[in-house]
Amino acid sequence: MVRLETSVDTGADQKEAGSTAAGDAVRVARPQLWLARHGETAWSASGQHTGRTDLPLLPVGEERAKALGQLLNGRRFAIVLVSPRQRAMETCRIAGYAQSAIVEPNLQEWDYGDYEGKTTQEIQAERPGWSIWDDGVPNGETIQQVANRARLAIDRALSGPGDALLFAHGHILRVLASCWLDMAPDAGRHFALSTASLSVLGYEHATRTITRWNQVNDDRRQA
Repeated sequence: MVRLETSVDTGADQKEAGSTAAGDAVRVARPQLWLARHGETAWSASGQHTGRTDLPLLPVGEERAKALGQLLNGRRFAIVLVSPRQRAMETCRIAGYAQSAIVEPNLQEWDYGDYEGKTTQEIQAERPGWSIWDDGVPNGETIQQVANRARLAIDRALSGPGDALLFAHGHILRVLASCWLDMAPDAGRHFALSTASLSVLGYEHATRTITRWNQVNDDRRQA
């Protein structure tokens, strides 16, 4: 069972208490997953679904990637993973983590198939009431396929000896958060995620939680 915390930041790593043979308390740190969504692109600004299309950051996206780097403040991570798409890799570079980053193909965005480049409004004009969480995409990935990739990315992130930083995309990170919490993948519909935002998945004792969600370091309101 999981518990969702809605606080912006706990300010400390989640730890689990144990005991030694002598009865003294032992505090064992559990690794956290820090999630960074890429900065703004032309299609994220217009609301077009951007899966495999490899778009660069807009100038405002670059500025917000710098602001994201300020939020991270040079924090060290045991492993840094990044989607191979240039919008994620550029965000990673601008935020200051390119030298240590490892490309992780499982962090690519949902393959939207025939809906690549279309807005939700355009799709709903053809399919009234359509939702990606319920109805999927023709000739693209199913939500279970996305979730399978997300679980593999979690496993790789947890292979390091400490906290992990992941640079990726909106839908894959929302599905990944659902998988972290052992929820159904479509629970990601509840986790709104802005561009150039920072979120943290952690623990309270042995229970997986969200300890920070959708924090931005600019003039936008947090969702």
